[in-house]
Formats: sequence, C-alpha cells, structure tokens
Amino acid sequence: MAKDIATARQGAKVLGIGAVDVRSIESLQSAVSRCINELGGIDFVIAGAAGNFLAPITQLSSNAFKSVMDIDVLGSYNTLKATLPSLVKSAGTNKSDGRTASPSGTGGRIIFVSATMHYTGVPLQAHVGVAKAGVDVLSHTVAIEFGPRGVTSNVISPGPISGTEGMQRLAKQENAGASRSSIPLGRWGTVKEIADATVYLFSDAANYVNGQTLVGSATVDGGAWRTHSSNPGAGFKYPDFLLSDEIVSGVKGTKKSKL
Repeated sequence: MAKDIATARQGAKVLGIGAVDVRSIESLQSAVSRCINELGGIDFVIAGAAGNFLAPITQLSSNAFKSVMDIDVLGSYNTLKATLPSLVKSAGTNKSDGRTASPSGTGGRIIFVSATMHYTGVPLQAHVGVAKAGVDVLSHTVAIEFGPRGVTSNVISPGPISGTEGMQRLAKQENAGASRSSIPLGRWGTVKEIADATVYLFSDAANYVNGQTLVGSATVDGGAWRTHSSNPGAGFKYPDFLLSDEIVSGVKGTKKSKL
C-alpha cells in the first residue's frame, strides 16, 4: 500500500509501518516517533481502526463486545494521545486567518472514522453502535479542548461502501441489490468518495470546519441513514430473525456466542 500511495505525488516518501497495534499506546508511540524522525513531523491524522461483525446481543459475548471497544474506542484514543503533541505543533506552524491561505499549507487536523448506526440503534450492531458513539464524543471533545490551540477534529461516517470487506461482513450478497436501491442516491458509495471527504477536511477549504460529522450531507452515505434503508444486517429480516434465535450466517467474519 505504501508503494501505491507514493505514486500519487512525484518524489513523495511514504513509510509502510506494519504490525502497529492501536490497542497499545507504546506501539503507536513507536510508529509516531519513526514518522517524526524520518518525515520531520505529523500534520494530519486519521483514526480509523475498527472491528465489526453481525451479532444480536444473545450471541454477543462480553469478550467480543470488549474487543470492539478496545479497537474502536481505545484505539482511537491511543491514536489521539500519541499524535497530539505533533498536531498542536503543526497547528501553530500552519495558522490560517480565514482570508488568505497559509503559505506553509494546512496542518493540525485529525479525522475520526465512525458510522451512523448509533443515531437510532440497529439490530445486530449493539457493540459497534456503542463504540462509534464513543468515537463521536471523543472527536467532539477534542474539537472543544484543542480548538483554542488551532487543532481541528472532525468525523467521517461512511455508509455502505462497495468493494470493501465491511460490506462482506455486514450484508448478505444476495441482498445487495435491494440494499443499493433503497438508498436515496440508488447505489453504494465508493472508496474514492470517502477519500474526497478526507481531502476536503485536510484542505484549505475546511479551515473553519471543527467538531463536525460528515454523513449524508457530504455524500458519504448517499443519504442512507435518513431512510434507515441500508443498515448493517441486510438479509436478516427484523424482527423475525431475532425471534428465531438462529445463528448469524451467510456473511464474512461471523462469531459464535460464548455466553
């Protein structure tokens, strides 16, 4: 992946650091130190580690619930803590008055990757809904506490994105067509559209954007969350599946209950 990213700009240097565990602050601090030593600093951060699978509460063990919290919430917090000094420094170096672009560019920006199921609650997704609610609040708090230092913190909440492992885990493939047609824009999103939202938040155009969540209004989920039309679990009819006590099957990454 590092080699692919390096092709985006001639002469770019990209570090591919493997085996980084977001659940370990020491692991992240080591990666951050290497970035600073080899690249000179850190201007932008994306906290996007996530774990997900379909499971009703009756099939969701405490260990499985904790694993998602550790990856999503603790992982996001550790990413923040490891990079905050660099973000504060970058924000001070790359100041903008909103009238003219900073000659040194933008910096001091962090994006948290979240979701939308916790807005209303979604069957089979209690673990992720709780975790993403925590991620959202973390981002909002960063915006409030570090906005005075010039750091901006925002959230991107993707909807169904085609060609991703997430959709293999969260929906039966035979129900993909119905899922797409129920979204207001009539299709799943693309990885490029998530990347475009990221570029926007890191660009000069978003100098005054802080403490926000980009969802349907930024075409990141096609308006899906407003119609509750393509929530995770497509193919598992509500409430019939829950009342049947059947085991989740037909999707990638299923887990057996340890209750």
